[in-house]
Amino acid sequence: MVNIGRNNLNLTSKIDAMILRLVFATHNTHKAREIQSLMPNGVEILSLEDIGCEEDIPETGDTLTANALQKARYVYTKFGLNCFADDTGLEVTSLNHAPGVYSARYAGPERNANANMDLLLENLSVHSDRSARFRTSIALIIHGEETLFDGTVEGMIGMEKVGTEGFGYDPIFYPEESTRTFAEMMLHEKSEQSHRARAFKKMIAYLTQPK
Repeated sequence: MVNIGRNNLNLTSKIDAMILRLVFATHNTHKAREIQSLMPNGVEILSLEDIGCEEDIPETGDTLTANALQKARYVYTKFGLNCFADDTGLEVTSLNHAPGVYSARYAGPERNANANMDLLLENLSVHSDRSARFRTSIALIIHGEETLFDGTVEGMIGMEKVGTEGFGYDPIFYPEESTRTFAEMMLHEKSEQSHRARAFKKMIAYLTQPK
């Protein structure tokens, strides 16, 4: 297994002329289209719906990387297709890096974003250090070879929800050196500095490096 981590990779290299089809282990077709827009020519992104996978893939790992690997391995083992999966978490310093891997279900299995934010703000109310970071892990499997990518963005948790764009914890997260939350930014602004974009840029660089 290769771990790309936070290394800077060269984006100027080229991909093979033949089409590389990659299954993105997500049921969110909008998310799949968004990632497709980031890919170079020669890479086609398919969603789980595109390959007829309707089941919810288990996420039982205790780290973001473990969950990404679990989802990617599920697709590769069952369908035999090149694929990748991601998992993202918010890590708050004063809460021992919680909610972390449990970010989506912090307030319960309903995965309610407002409830998650309310609980986080309540738990953080007694702490003065409001520093936090978003982190995304990606697991890519091509012809059985597993490669990992990681992207992070540092920031802080605000005192209240601000903004209507984005999703998840975006209304309470201020990325470093910004006076606006992610939820106050347009998609193209957020994409320039988000943890997910940083991780996917590393994967794209890996896919386009000389063979």
